Amino acid sequence: MAPSVRLRRVGFAAVALASVFLLSACNPSGNVAESFSGLPVAEEAEPIDVDPEAGGEIDDASEEEVEGVEWDSDSGEPQVAWWEQGGQIVMVVFGSSTCPTVGQQIRTLEKAGEGNRVAIDLVQRPETEICTQDLVPHTTVFWTPTDVTTTEPLVVEVAGNELTIPIK
Repeated sequence: MAPSVRLRRVGFAAVALASVFLLSACNPSGNVAESFSGLPVAEEAEPIDVDPEAGGEIDDASEEEVEGVEWDSDSGEPQVAWWEQGGQIVMVVFGSSTCPTVGQQIRTLEKAGEGNRVAIDLVQRPETEICTQDLVPHTTVFWTPTDVTTTEPLVVEVAGNELTIPIK
């Protein structure tokens, strides 16, 4: 085999291997996947057909529930649920629109089979920050850590609360 062909094959293999490592880094387990104001809505959610003649308005389309979760705006406490068939964990907190409670990272405290427990760290806000007194939802979506499972209840520690996500 000619040296140039051998060199091309080795080069191709090196590029392919490097691509695998780079792609695996694009979906880092335990990190924030996205953070936004509002409630999570499934991408597959069908638009609701609203009949304006029957008194409904175009804006009456409601956001789809996540795994049967009804988000409680009165508690002010973080709420969590499985998302994307368990590939992600969603946290919703109702609070100030100008100073939202935002998740920073998720850490495994106990692996699957040993407790299945994680902790969510929040972005620390300055105590001197002036915030509005409205009550709006803010969502942070995390990649599910690889060492926890959806086949056991998941205990989530966040902001001094201990929440449990049931088996998926």
